[in-house]
Amino acid sequence: MTWRGALDCVVAPRNASLLILAAAVAAIGGAWAYEALGFLPCELCYKERVPYYAAFGLAPLAALAAQMGKESLARAAFLLMALLFAGDAILSLYHSGVEWKILAGPSDCSGPLSTAPSVEDFMKQLQTTKVVRCDEPSLWIFGLTLANWNVAISAALAALAGCAWWARRR
Repeated sequence: MTWRGALDCVVAPRNASLLILAAAVAAIGGAWAYEALGFLPCELCYKERVPYYAAFGLAPLAALAAQMGKESLARAAFLLMALLFAGDAILSLYHSGVEWKILAGPSDCSGPLSTAPSVEDFMKQLQTTKVVRCDEPSLWIFGLTLANWNVAISAALAALAGCAWWARRR
């Protein structure tokens, strides 16, 4: 099999869609497991999950549309996934910069606190609210944070969806 034939096999709509869907399921499943172990995500972590949730619907749509001969719909789904994951890679790169203290993070990493009617209520709220900071990673895997890993994973998924979109244009 030639290099071109191998590439065509990987970016076939069914194969590309299954790979993207499997990666999305694994990423969200891992995120939920991470939370079940008591590690709370920051605000940026939640935003980085959006393309994976979108892939739950877009990946099967792309495969089904291609199977039914609706090439323009399949291409649109792959293009949208490519753009979402490319944007996610950029957001994750920003998040990595915040974790490394190279970039300033958002001022409301954990979301806004609701206003308390009194100082006593405010003090009680401060004691019970756990603030998850975007600039303090709580988990490192092989020397990288989850945001660091997400740069690579999102970029790879963007490339795969982009290749599938490009291959569908013929």
